[in-house]
Amino acid sequence: MTEFIYAGSLTELEEEGAKVIKGGSHAIAVFVHEKQVYAVDNRCPHMGFPLHTGSLCDGILTCHWHHARFDIKSGGTLDPWADDVPTYPVEIKEDEVWVHPVPYNKVTIEKLRQRLREGLEQNLSLVIAKSVVGLLEAGFPRTEIVKIGIAFGTIHHQSGWGSGLTILTAMTNVLPKLDKTGQILALFQGLVHVARESSGRGTRFLLGSLPVTDKMNAQSFEQLSEWYRHCAEVRDSQGAERVLLTAIELGFSNEQLADMMMTAITDHFYINTGHTLDFHNKAFEILDQIGYEHRPFVLSSLLPGLGNVSRSEESHSWQSPVNLVKPLMEAFKELPDILANALLIEETVVDDAALVEQILSDDALKTVNMMVNALKSGVSPVRLAQLVALAAAERISRFHVQNDFRDWITVLHTFTHAHAVHESLRRSTTPELTRAVFHGAMSVYQDRFLNLPSARRPEPKDAEAEQYNPNDLLDLMNQQQQVAESARWVVNYLAHGGNKSELFNTLGHALLREDAEFHTFQMFEAAIVEHAHWEKEESKLAGYAQETLIIAVTRYLAGHAPTAREMPHTARIAMRLHRGEKLFEDA
Repeated sequence: MTEFIYAGSLTELEEEGAKVIKGGSHAIAVFVHEKQVYAVDNRCPHMGFPLHTGSLCDGILTCHWHHARFDIKSGGTLDPWADDVPTYPVEIKEDEVWVHPVPYNKVTIEKLRQRLREGLEQNLSLVIAKSVVGLLEAGFPRTEIVKIGIAFGTIHHQSGWGSGLTILTAMTNVLPKLDKTGQILALFQGLVHVARESSGRGTRFLLGSLPVTDKMNAQSFEQLSEWYRHCAEVRDSQGAERVLLTAIELGFSNEQLADMMMTAITDHFYINTGHTLDFHNKAFEILDQIGYEHRPFVLSSLLPGLGNVSRSEESHSWQSPVNLVKPLMEAFKELPDILANALLIEETVVDDAALVEQILSDDALKTVNMMVNALKSGVSPVRLAQLVALAAAERISRFHVQNDFRDWITVLHTFTHAHAVHESLRRSTTPELTRAVFHGAMSVYQDRFLNLPSARRPEPKDAEAEQYNPNDLLDLMNQQQQVAESARWVVNYLAHGGNKSELFNTLGHALLREDAEFHTFQMFEAAIVEHAHWEKEESKLAGYAQETLIIAVTRYLAGHAPTAREMPHTARIAMRLHRGEKLFEDA
């Protein structure tokens, strides 16, 4: 009995009804019920309230804090929002009661994975949070956690890919920039948004591919691409799905699939204010992390949205007072020949800064011509897309708070679309996808009025002795209307040699401590990734671009804070429970 803990005499326990004993690092509640002795962890698995103060009736132990109910024999809960409580072996020797401190039902990796799935299925934020904390603390790979969320979100949402899966992918992309707590918060927020968006939305079933025959070969891809393009044109999402699944079944590469799908969505201008292209880019990004075997559900989840998208060339603002459609269509006719001859051209020096300024100007036709000439001069579509993304970020960095608050979203849409185009072209460059660079540039042009007046770019102070602690930025963003002040703080921080890694982690926490809206997650991820590209380059423009991106994301985050912070509060509860802290007592 040396491994057991003495709990007292059976006679005493029958008189007391319940007793708490020390079981290593935790307390164990011992109950006598209907002449039987039971031992359970004294912490309610829901939120840690002491179970020995609860009620035991008819074999059901009820916690008095939130009324979670547990089978006293097995520890199983009747309430899906509470976890099972660990139970312990009990032995009675004569009148002595002994408890073994090792539970029957240990928390395992598989149990945590199952609880994560259940949390997603039932849209239970605290269950999701506790599962993420437990899995990460147990060393479970972050990518495997993401896989569970992506699989759930692409199956259990009839409307297909949306903001939840985009947030989860964006947060997965920035995990290396965050500390351990930030990673927990990022995964938790992404998974909760997937659960919320999928709740009550039904299950999506794949239609299946067309019959694959021996006559199908490499040439079939061209035919399938044309079919897919036509289906997208006439908003036939079901036909597009069967064609896509056939291409996957035939083993076509991710690059080929991306070309096929991106061609169809860039046949029209800036569709769905850039969300459609952004969603496509995110789907391919997450496949690179979780594996190509997930292609059928992940890629087909993009198709329900094709049936109801806006096409900007049909809107008044793209046709009047300046007709943007006609010069763009003329430019697009040249793109195949320009890109085909790109390898034969000796690249000439192009003033990138001047090109960015032109994209930001109010002369759209000159911008189109200048971009075409840049491509003819050997500038790659990837580089051109990067410059358009920088121009779009400049709009945000100069966005004046006198504008209507909702117009933050307008400039945000342009930036995230431009970023998605840049990332997509890095994956595969085609004349069809290059059209989207011009779409983005014209959206930057359309947003020009939102920089009238233009917010001033902060200048660093000369105070050498002033100390800059990243936590000061969090304090600043804890107040409303600190947009200009926050931007000024980061400029001074950088000018005085502040560590960028610490700054990005701090900005990540500024995002993740809020009940952030979808677009704010997009803003943070796009700015961080674009900054990483410019950081590899040594030039005056590169330095300017990095600062612009940091100012833009800081101003956007400050403009959308503080919030009620319900979600991060739930995550903190899960972390405190994992550490064994008592939530029901004042600090």
